[in-house]
Amino acid sequence: MSDLPFTLDQLKIIKTIHREGSFKTAAKKLYISQPAVSRQVQNLERQLNTPIFYRDKRKARLTETGHILVKYAEQILSLCEETCQALDELKSINSGTLVIGASQTTGTYLMPRLIGIFRHKYPQISIELKVHSTRRISWGVANGEIDLAIVGGEVPPELQGTLEIISYAEDELALIIPQAHPFATLQSIQKEDLYRLRFIALDTQSTIRSVIENTLTQSGIDSRYFKIEMELNSIEAIKNAVQSGLGAAFVSVSAISKELELGILHWAKIEDVTIKRTLSILINPKRYYANPIKNFEKEIMEILLTSAASTNNP
Repeated sequence: MSDLPFTLDQLKIIKTIHREGSFKTAAKKLYISQPAVSRQVQNLERQLNTPIFYRDKRKARLTETGHILVKYAEQILSLCEETCQALDELKSINSGTLVIGASQTTGTYLMPRLIGIFRHKYPQISIELKVHSTRRISWGVANGEIDLAIVGGEVPPELQGTLEIISYAEDELALIIPQAHPFATLQSIQKEDLYRLRFIALDTQSTIRSVIENTLTQSGIDSRYFKIEMELNSIEAIKNAVQSGLGAAFVSVSAISKELELGILHWAKIEDVTIKRTLSILINPKRYYANPIKNFEKEIMEILLTSAASTNNP
């Protein structure tokens, strides 16, 4: 087929009619007259030699041809928008907007400092940080709501083949206890000592909790027999509870650097047991890789690696 049988305007009209359900409403949305909309549809149907819509008084319904046309129209128009975005970025390579996602611990304790460093070098790039669970952030990247994400939990299995997952560092999880606890005087504790502690844990839906339980199981420790005093959904609340002597907890080392430095909490090492999780960058490879995203990954990757290393060696 040497010449395309449709124009971009016609695809936009067909897509809008399908979304709005009528020629009249589509015309209003596109700020053109209804006769102009009808004429464009008729011209396209004539060019394709097949109807696109079933006409009835209640709603414009797509024919089989119409369904195929709308499916590809959405992809074509999306690519056109990305093309315009890429061309605009050539005029201002160091500007734009970047939506970053992060899981709870990473977003609370690591990302603010990294974003500050990045903004100092690229003040024209506007950054929005969204902090949620790893599952919610992963879906945000998949749905195009988030440009790039830094997470410490497991990406949902159904998205692992869709997203580009770049592992960049390991984050160690520490067992913290009050400074006044008898175990705080020991260089390390035994595996059996864990059953004597009272624990403050994240809720059962937490990916960090899953990592902890799986690692302990591999080390011959059955966390089902732990004494769970309470479950909280905030790392800060857990740290405060431990500091108040209410129990022990596993948290990311990156979340307790200040407390360790000030001697507020004690990191109890477990003999022959190290609990780590992988920190990853998530990108949707199907989306246009805009300059702000490229700049962020380029400038921040080295800092992320350095930060992860330093937090694991307090």
